[in-house]
Amino acid sequence: MSNLEKPTTLIGRILLGHIFVLAGFSKLGAGYASTQGWMEAMGVPGMLLPAVILLEIGAGAALILGFQARIAAIALAGFSIISALIFHTNFADQMQMIMFMKNFAMAGGLLFVSAFGAGAWSLDARRANKAHRAHHASHASLG
Repeated sequence: MSNLEKPTTLIGRILLGHIFVLAGFSKLGAGYASTQGWMEAMGVPGMLLPAVILLEIGAGAALILGFQARIAAIALAGFSIISALIFHTNFADQMQMIMFMKNFAMAGGLLFVSAFGAGAWSLDARRANKAHRAHHASHASLG
């Protein structure tokens, strides 16, 4: 493991996860009705908005903390691709094309997390190390 791997995986998770957490919180309060209306205008039932908010905040925070990061990353990658295909396909609008490409780029980064894990500075690594130490302690007491 290089000296850069620990901090860069943490920074990468923060950069990937924060956009979802902020987006989820922005949909609460005043932004709720407008987001729900936009979803319905695009053919998506507005009643799904609470699930979207929960996914964005919950999986985004899990990714940042490195807790069940592979699962969170897969969920957010799928969400990013689906939302790009539903909401950002008007390529005549340059902003929509940029949003489409941003969603796919984020999905790519998230797939890296799903493939390689959260890194050493994560709750997943901490739990794995704790389980590893407990396993070795139980074998040492048997011997």
